[in-house]
Amino acid sequence: MNANLTEGAVTAWPRSAREEFEANQFNGHVGTQLLSETDRVRVWEIRLAPGERIGFHRHVLDYFWTTVTPGRARLYRQDGSVVESTYAAGETRHFVYGRDEYTIHDLENIGETDLCFTTVEFLDSANKPLDLSVPRSVTR
Repeated sequence: MNANLTEGAVTAWPRSAREEFEANQFNGHVGTQLLSETDRVRVWEIRLAPGERIGFHRHVLDYFWTTVTPGRARLYRQDGSVVESTYAAGETRHFVYGRDEYTIHDLENIGETDLCFTTVEFLDSANKPLDLSVPRSVTR
């Protein structure tokens, strides 16, 4: 089991979530579709129908996301927490990572309408970009 998960928190997760977390430790697909990539940025879309989710993925680059559509989502985070959030259209959050810092989580649409985000990663961050040869994971 990954050292970032506490045993007590992990046992509260469904078995499928624990197994997927372990299998996707270095999945760099932070969106459902890579829209654009330059030598400076990667621009991703996350588009999830109700009940759909993007599987566990790792953030290592500085980035921001903006919610295109309002909605609700559930995230399983590497610290073992499970968080439900409500998003407003236009809501934006920024994240910065120092050397060897990262976050691993998934995202499930628990609302009744499509949920869409745009995420922009900065390739000149403190960490090297992850290899995108690992297939993305979106499930119903």
